[in-house]
Amino acid sequence: MTSIASPMPSPVGPSAASSVPASLAPVVLTPPALTPPSSPDSPWWRSAVIYQIYPRSFADANGDGIGDIAGITSRLEYLRDLGVDAIWITPWYRSPMDDHGYDVADFRAIDPLFGTLGDAEALIADAHSLGLRVLLDIVPNHVSDEHLWFRAALTAAHGSAERDRFIFRSGKGATGELPPNNWQSMFGGGAWTRVDGPDGTPGEWYLHLFAPGQPDLNWNNPEVRDEYDDILRFWFDRGVDGFRIDVAHGMIKHPDMPDLDITNIGTGNGVSANMDPAVLGRAGRNDHPHWNQPGIHEIYRRWRAVADSFEPPRIFVAEAWVDQLEWLADYLRPDELHSAFNFDFLVSPWRAGYLRETIENSIAALGAVEAVPTWVLANHDVIRQVTRYGRPQPHGRARRHVGDDPTPLDLVLGTRRARAAALLMLALPGGAYVYEGEELGLWEVEDIPDDLRQDPTFAQSGGTNPGRDGCRVPIPWTADGSSFGFGPDGGTRPWLPQPPTFAGVSVAVETGDPESMLELYRSALHLRTHHPDLGDGPMAWDESHPDVLSFTRGDSFRCVVNISPAAVPLAAYQDILLASAPADDGLLAPDTAIWLSI
Repeated sequence: MTSIASPMPSPVGPSAASSVPASLAPVVLTPPALTPPSSPDSPWWRSAVIYQIYPRSFADANGDGIGDIAGITSRLEYLRDLGVDAIWITPWYRSPMDDHGYDVADFRAIDPLFGTLGDAEALIADAHSLGLRVLLDIVPNHVSDEHLWFRAALTAAHGSAERDRFIFRSGKGATGELPPNNWQSMFGGGAWTRVDGPDGTPGEWYLHLFAPGQPDLNWNNPEVRDEYDDILRFWFDRGVDGFRIDVAHGMIKHPDMPDLDITNIGTGNGVSANMDPAVLGRAGRNDHPHWNQPGIHEIYRRWRAVADSFEPPRIFVAEAWVDQLEWLADYLRPDELHSAFNFDFLVSPWRAGYLRETIENSIAALGAVEAVPTWVLANHDVIRQVTRYGRPQPHGRARRHVGDDPTPLDLVLGTRRARAAALLMLALPGGAYVYEGEELGLWEVEDIPDDLRQDPTFAQSGGTNPGRDGCRVPIPWTADGSSFGFGPDGGTRPWLPQPPTFAGVSVAVETGDPESMLELYRSALHLRTHHPDLGDGPMAWDESHPDVLSFTRGDSFRCVVNISPAAVPLAAYQDILLASAPADDGLLAPDTAIWLSI
């Protein structure tokens, strides 16, 4: 611990002793204080850190190579001790698993791969007994083609009530042989599939913005809306504390179903979509025909009323890929959803200017509707941050970071930056999410053999997009065993192959190692829980060099993140609370974050 007598903070900038390029000559930035809404009895979700569990890859109790509910239950104490407030479990419902659970056949049943409804109810009770809340995933844009509704639609006639639950249209061309419009699937290829009519001749086309096995629902149909109200109540009655909403910016389509003008889809930074599914998945203009349509908000006002009818009220977090924070704020108005992932933060490169701009704009835009940001660095759909940060950082905003990158990975650099990014995220006002394995410093597994890849994106893109398997590899719990403790030793090999190097970043190896990523996360999460200035509340920038992020929370906490290539001297402080790398002689090294008591 170090004490400095000076009561006033001094500017943070590059050390005079370092070799500082002229381009990094000190330029002092003094943005205004940022003060999101706060109150002493702020709802739990405004400050919560929630841990995302991808069930297939978390823990396998029965040894079949696929994670399950019993495995999650066996690790709940680990999550409590990690210091998170809640868990979010991605889909565990009955499904043919064409998209690993995001193709739901029955929302009221657990898939046998994972367990039973009784197992799920017991997990919820056990989590609550440990002080952990539980959020599930709801998928409202589409269901599985094995859902009873869709099976009925396939045997029904044109214009029938069964088909009206989905989006069936006649094709173009002389005999309807062409799809109704040019919309593209997020997984590659066209978004329409033609089916035979009841008489066996080629008939209508149905819309699937994802895989052909995921037909889109028609949310203009009252029966669809009633069904989802009932699904919410079914799980809320079983103690679930909330839902993450998949593709929350979808569901409502333009009634005219116009062609998508792919030459004029702005993405907020002048990038053309070029039919790239990673970009087509994000609403880059306010007239996109199938993303972010205004009618979506009526649905969420209705859902909010359902959630508020329970005691305590249940909550929602939105997966809404929209390009303008003002559009995101629309989802978080007081009578709609509670929170939404801040993907602008996730896709910002490791450059101070972009991160600062995202932080400022997020707090301002969401504060206008009395909401707080929900920060996130990773999830089951994007390349892990250790890998993203271990390559040269773009000078423009990135997208979802999906696709091959031939640049060699600097794993040491990526890990160093990921450690600093974790402290930055957890020091910001609002809530945050941690994706399983992130706390171990796992990297993207990029060398999965083609014949073992399972993400439908890989197949539908003809192998041009490697898909999301690399961030879904089962996590290691021990340094030895046939699956590093993911499943019982000698069980079926994990559904995706684990690299041998995962042994060195297992929970067992990192536990108790003060320099490990796991102990950094444990320390940060426990400090965040107990420090009065962290979580929901005000934030103010300090004067600093433009490549250094320095801000205070309340009267006694400061976070400094050095993103410049040179060491910087620290301003006056009383104690070091936590650092992502050693701070020697009052200097903060590049790609390092520190929490200070001031």
